[in-house]
Amino acid sequence: MNITEVSSDGLRRQLKVVIGADELEKRLSARLEELKGKARLKGFRPGKVPKEHLRKVYGRSVMAEVVQQAVAETSREAISERAERPAFQPTVGLPEDEGEIDKIFAGTSDLAYTLSFEVLPQFETMDFGKIELEKPVAAVTDADIDQAIDRIRAANLSYKPKEGAAESGDRLTADFIGKIDGEPFEGGSTEDAQIVLGSGNFIPGFEEGLTGAKAGEERIVEATFPETYPEKNLAGKAATFEVKIKEVAAPETPELNDDFAKSIGVETVAKLRETVKSRLEQDRVIASRLKMKRALLDALNEGHSFDLPPTLVDNEFQAIWRQVTHDLETSKRSFEDEGTTEEKAREDYHDIAARRVRLGLVLSEVGSRHQITVTDDEVNRALLDRIRQFPGQERKVYDFYRNNPQMLAEIRAPVFEDKVVDYILELAKVSDKPVTVEELYADPDDNGHDHGHDHDHDHDHHDHDHHDHDHGHKHEKPRGKGKGR
Repeated sequence: MNITEVSSDGLRRQLKVVIGADELEKRLSARLEELKGKARLKGFRPGKVPKEHLRKVYGRSVMAEVVQQAVAETSREAISERAERPAFQPTVGLPEDEGEIDKIFAGTSDLAYTLSFEVLPQFETMDFGKIELEKPVAAVTDADIDQAIDRIRAANLSYKPKEGAAESGDRLTADFIGKIDGEPFEGGSTEDAQIVLGSGNFIPGFEEGLTGAKAGEERIVEATFPETYPEKNLAGKAATFEVKIKEVAAPETPELNDDFAKSIGVETVAKLRETVKSRLEQDRVIASRLKMKRALLDALNEGHSFDLPPTLVDNEFQAIWRQVTHDLETSKRSFEDEGTTEEKAREDYHDIAARRVRLGLVLSEVGSRHQITVTDDEVNRALLDRIRQFPGQERKVYDFYRNNPQMLAEIRAPVFEDKVVDYILELAKVSDKPVTVEELYADPDDNGHDHGHDHDHDHDHHDHDHHDHDHGHKHEKPRGKGKGR
């Protein structure tokens, strides 16, 4: 085998590999020798078929197999001889001229092919001790606990039948039949439906059309399915609903006492307050870490400058772009609706792709240099966390991941990333910064609009998937030149 570097442009490489005709002949002869003991041909006893006869019968097909195996082996050898790491599987360029191929198969010509690939860049990581970060800290107050418990009570309303007209917040029990163009449609009829006015759980116009209704009343309600309605045969269509109201009930907020605490699985009000406080503290610790991690990733992105493998960036961009355009199509929105243009969006999302690739390489390099690994136990714990998000389908989800190594790798990746982030945070200068709850949960990309307490865990919220894996954000939006999340 002879290897020649044809071109080296930045991180792009192209090699020419030549396998001599004599080497191919040796490989072909060895393969025919193997077949000699297995071949079954008419007129010959088992294991007694001459090699030359096998060459005549199977020569071309066996040589094709030999060439394929030779290319696979020699390409690996060619790459391993270089002190470089390919960014992805090299592309093999085989001869296309039929005459040349015939000569190779006939054993009268060498096999020459090309290997095209990009290499991972070599770079030095920044001094992590120079990174300065502020850790936002929002203490849980009695007022926070009171507000959280009030939300729990509001989520556990009871309803008491009333005689008067239905108002916003009231719950109606009703039968209805939905029709389009005078004909009932599938899924449009229900008995004993419970409708909370103002909840927005029904299509636009339906709840509004029932405002003021009384028990025993029958109404015709007109409503229109949204253009984005999942069932395409109903999207955008106007419908009429024949509704019979059976009951109107007003909401009643449960009194805060030990009986209420027991109804949601806690022994006393005091224990409820302890549990709520603990959950709020846990949630704020997670929120604080997310902000620190985001700031750290910004610092790592800005603190490293090196060439990126173009194909890796393009592949990442294409994955992001497919999701972006799919989301726009699903929501029936345009780039103009998002306050941008397709050209500007492409530029911004390309920056995000470059950021993801750069951070991926930096975190991978840090993990490799400092022997940071992910254990099977850590993967299993992460997998169990994922499985818990699919109640009732645990076995199915478990089997899916266990039978798909690529998907299991997606479980392992964020665990590795978090361990590397933790390692870097230990070296960085981190100082506590007292903040309000609103500041802790404010989205820096949201033009100052925050969601305040709505982010805190309530007692009845047991799981919260924060999706803090930087390279997995499918709905990530641009937030400035070079920013990724």
